[in-house]
Amino acid sequence: MILAGIVYFAVCALVVLLGAVGVVASRDPIRSAVSLLASILGVAGLYLKLSAEFLAAIQVIVYAGAVVVLFVFVIMLLGPDAGSRVEPSRARPSRVVGAVVAAAVALAAVLLLLPRDHGLTSFGEVPAGFGGIEAVGGHLFTRALLPFELATALLIAAVVGAIALSRGRGVIPKAPPPPVNPTARMFGGPVHPRDAGRPLGEEGMR
Repeated sequence: MILAGIVYFAVCALVVLLGAVGVVASRDPIRSAVSLLASILGVAGLYLKLSAEFLAAIQVIVYAGAVVVLFVFVIMLLGPDAGSRVEPSRARPSRVVGAVVAAAVALAAVLLLLPRDHGLTSFGEVPAGFGGIEAVGGHLFTRALLPFELATALLIAAVVGAIALSRGRGVIPKAPPPPVNPTARMFGGPVHPRDAGRPLGEEGMR
């Protein structure tokens, strides 16, 4: 039973890591969204391993069923090739900053995971109903109400920004009229005998 739990944890952790790498490494935004979905499902599996069924259900319903759909909606609104329209010279500073921040976070995580001299930390007993619907709902709408509303405003701002970017592309200019062919005058007569009484006008000379 313990071996099965270790294998289940390893599979879920591997899905989370591979999904996160796919989000960053994939050039196709649709594949990035699918990788994000896989990572979210892996996190839901880890919640199930911790016997937090309610959090696992919320993870699937809210993130996999709403946030990922919102991302796909924005990608379809901007177009799958939206990232390729950015000039490399403008994208290079943001990539450098992102690489430095990611390296700093990874280094901090490694330093925190290094073995220490102190022993194991003992936790207190978990109260009844911890992680349940009442506990999560009470914490969400009391102490975490402000971050919850800020996250909602952030998603709305992202949608509005995507719509503004898609509308700011401008109207595609119409193609210029074809140039006048000077040799068309030589073939300006009727193309069929029934049109002999109706010779081509000035438009037919072009």
